[in-house]
Amino acid sequence: MIYTEITPNPASLKFVVTDRIVMPHGTADFRAVEDTDEAPLAKKIYDFKFVEGVFLGRNFVTITKSPDFQWEEVIPAMKDFLKSFMASGQDLVIGKFAEAPVVPEGGAFGADDNDVVSRIKALLESHVRPAVAQDGGDIIYQDFEDGIVKLKLQGSCSGCPSSVMTLKGGIENLLMHHIREVKSVEAV
Repeated sequence: MIYTEITPNPASLKFVVTDRIVMPHGTADFRAVEDTDEAPLAKKIYDFKFVEGVFLGRNFVTITKSPDFQWEEVIPAMKDFLKSFMASGQDLVIGKFAEAPVVPEGGAFGADDNDVVSRIKALLESHVRPAVAQDGGDIIYQDFEDGIVKLKLQGSCSGCPSSVMTLKGGIENLLMHHIREVKSVEAV
């Protein structure tokens, strides 16, 4: 069964798959068909002329559509395609996405992380990423320098009109409240 959930980004819609794991580990953001070599599902989704982005999560696919198309024409076609592809038994992802846990860029706790970076990453993992995943996206730690936390937005979060509000009103407030060294948050 596949059902849709709206996201804060009007150009993106989350298609939830109830009976199959899409990404066994982590998430994957495909901004162009050239990036889909190890994601047969994402590659086939790009065959639809309305697709501008594909984001894969554990049990969902977020599609970002072209502004030239309406969701009323996209949803039935995408649901039918996803049901058919899932029923075919084909691999959804292969290679690095299927075999080993995918560690998000900059998201892993590294031995060289200082205390501040470790606390930032912990808050992102425990409070921010689960909430953002509910909206069909992901947010990845990139850097912390001179009090500025730099984050990468993926899936429905990338290009979302409310992403600035999420970054400044939500994530920045959370991090500044818990970690005095944080002065601001920026998207990269």
